Amino acid sequence: MQGFVGFMWLLSMALILFSGFALIDAAVRREDAYRAADKQSKAFWLIILGLAFVVNLIFNILSFLPIIGLIATIVYMVDVRPAIKGLPGGGRNRRGGSSSDGPYGPYNGGR
Repeated sequence: MQGFVGFMWLLSMALILFSGFALIDAAVRREDAYRAADKQSKAFWLIILGLAFVVNLIFNILSFLPIIGLIATIVYMVDVRPAIKGLPGGGRNRRGGSSSDGPYGPYNGGR
């Protein structure tokens, strides 16, 4: 019985880490990337993944709510995330960049 409890604890921690990673990943993506990939809005995914994370923290893995959260997290990871990452720029917030960067990429001086 002790082995089963230990396994369930490890599984619960894995689910918490998985949903936490998905939540952070959704938070760093640009809002317009979700629209460009023809997916639900960023706010929608932040709410769903945030609820999944909180449910995984509160409820036992044998409950049905963490399973629903796991399904939502898997949908984000296998459908939404690859679609957003496939966009130019990877859907991440743009930090830095050159002062010569225009709306369509770097300006090369007419070369």
